[in-house]
Amino acid sequence: MRHPRVGVAILTMGTRPAELADLLASVAGQETPAARVVVVGNGSSLPPLLEGVTGVELPENLGVAGGRNAALARLREFGDVDVVVDLDDDGLLISPDVFTRLAELYASDEKLGVVSFRIADEHGCTQRRHVPRLRAADPMRGGLVTTFLGGGHGLSMRMLDQIGDWPEPFFYAHEETDLAWRALDAGWKVLYDPELVLRHPWTSPTRHAVFYRMVARNRVWLAKRHLPALLVPVYLGLWAVLTVARTRSAAGLRAWFGGFAEGLRTPCPPRRPMRWSTVWRMARLGRPPVI
Repeated sequence: MRHPRVGVAILTMGTRPAELADLLASVAGQETPAARVVVVGNGSSLPPLLEGVTGVELPENLGVAGGRNAALARLREFGDVDVVVDLDDDGLLISPDVFTRLAELYASDEKLGVVSFRIADEHGCTQRRHVPRLRAADPMRGGLVTTFLGGGHGLSMRMLDQIGDWPEPFFYAHEETDLAWRALDAGWKVLYDPELVLRHPWTSPTRHAVFYRMVARNRVWLAKRHLPALLVPVYLGLWAVLTVARTRSAAGLRAWFGGFAEGLRTPCPPRRPMRWSTVWRMARLGRPPVI
């Protein structure tokens, strides 16, 4: 990909206007300017935006997956974006060379599909859950991985044209893993580059009221959509055991098992199980698709 052009997609629900303004200023301050910047009001109106920023107001909240697809649709209409960067509306690009480094990565590898940024708080600390691999003690160890972080990442538009966009029925939770598994099965690479940093406040995933139900339901859908039949019960059984061992909230466990049951009884097509060669490739990368 020669001289890849970067487009930016930001979702907001209208609750963080000051943070959004700071983020847009950090985007405008990049050494390599973005070809396009699209801000989607996900079921909300938008505040005044910087000149050159395109606003899209959705009449209802379509979730993370649906909102990002709306941004992708608008970027495709422009026709001048090769790599789309998704950023959380309360994040901040603290270095002016993020887009320059990102463009260089894509220019150097035609099969690079996804680049995951490092998420760090205002003290420079990265939570373990924000390191997209199992051995997460050192967040500065980059390399090829099997999933990526939703808060800050780059996606090849050519890859998306081949594998499809975000899984809208997921709404929220595991949509990144769904996309990453499709990318890997199609032969694309997923790279974690800790030098690409998005500053983001420390958060807990359980801040979302629907966290437990969505995580469980979508994990079942993920397995039903993408895993070979032999691995589906292994994957779901292991995650059920891990969840019981880790969760300290009785209400959270009830919501999780309710979502798990919902995922079992409801379809989320299409089912396109990954090849066994992809399973082996993921295992070599340190995370076979059972954990």
